[in-house]
Amino acid sequence: MARTEVKEAVNIQVTLRHTNNHREIEQYARDAVQALDKVFSGIVNCHVVLDHQKNDFEKNKLAEITVHIPQNVLVAKEAAAKYEQAIDSCVDSLGRQLRKHKEKLQNHR
Repeated sequence: MARTEVKEAVNIQVTLRHTNNHREIEQYARDAVQALDKVFSGIVNCHVVLDHQKNDFEKNKLAEITVHIPQNVLVAKEAAAKYEQAIDSCVDSLGRQLRKHKEKLQNHR
């Protein structure tokens, strides 16, 4: 008899600093980070910090994503003209970090 495993969604916390309430960008961040679960299924939780810098006019949208996995914490920080670009860059970077971590785990077995 086959057992189907129901996986809980990754716990994602989003913090907005120096900016007004942006539900769309918050949901965009949640959806983007949720995609990392396809790369590595052992993610415990994620924290996304979105910040707006007033002193930089070109790349004033900052995104910092922290991913907690068993016995490790991965972090990516990016600045861009739009939050979406900064979030996508962070997710790409974390995807590479997670793939590298997954390879290390498989090589040590």
